[in-house]
Amino acid sequence: MTDTPAPELVASCWTSAGAVAPLQSPETSPVPIAERLEAIASTGWSGFGLAHDDLAAARATLGFPALRSLIDDAGLRHVEVELLTDWWDESLTHLWRPQFDLLLEAAETLGARFIKVGTTIGKPLDDLNFLVEPLRRLTAEAALRGTRIALEPMPFSMVGSVPAAADLMRKVDMPGCGLVVDYWHVFRAGTSLDELSASLDAAQIFGVELNDADADIRGSLFEDTRDNRRLCGQGDQDVAGFIKTLTSIGFNGPWGVEILSEEHRALPVREALRAAHETALACFPADPAPAAGSPSENDATAG
Repeated sequence: MTDTPAPELVASCWTSAGAVAPLQSPETSPVPIAERLEAIASTGWSGFGLAHDDLAAARATLGFPALRSLIDDAGLRHVEVELLTDWWDESLTHLWRPQFDLLLEAAETLGARFIKVGTTIGKPLDDLNFLVEPLRRLTAEAALRGTRIALEPMPFSMVGSVPAAADLMRKVDMPGCGLVVDYWHVFRAGTSLDELSASLDAAQIFGVELNDADADIRGSLFEDTRDNRRLCGQGDQDVAGFIKTLTSIGFNGPWGVEILSEEHRALPVREALRAAHETALACFPADPAPAAGSPSENDATAG
């Protein structure tokens, strides 16, 4: 019997960003990119993510080809880039189009698996049909650059839940358009693991983000997600059950880990990355190997 390989974990952009938070201006990490990549690689991660402002800073300084060399030298196999919003609003093209161009360039040069997109903060909408054609346009353009579009539903945004987002993906009906399923957003939207399983298929899941949280919300939903997330297994949510649910759907990784909290941002980056990696890994089954004589469902796991 062969040993089951450890899950591949991806440090989502905020997990390695240090003392910077979403909606700061700019959202640029204070950690030099080479130092950041070395810390990610040395603490066991298989990949990482970068936000738009970090990508803009990297392009303006060392350039994307040199960044790609650093990534390859560090042995990091998975890259994610984010976040685009306002992409459905033609009146705001002057704002989002330059951001999309940069994300497309980054995805192509760095080999990013997808470009993460979101929607405006506010009350979730019932009718999402107006997003279908804009998503198709983004997806077609991304395909020309060798990448895909991944929408992240959030309970404080227009696309408020994974079931609603999965329905939207069925209407978009393009293999290059899928979802990022963030566990924090799943449980804060009130979606049960059974509802999650019933709403999704594996082909729709482009990325997953693991994290944890307390039972009670502190502040607004946005403040809670930005400042109060917990390391996996250290909050009140069923992280192991979430992993099991997605595995049963057919998702085999790599698994993102997105930790956002005041406590996490205050730590030295290497220490924060080590804690995030170790606690996430501890939530996976110790030995999911099949019974003797039975083929493993994960034999075809994508690397």
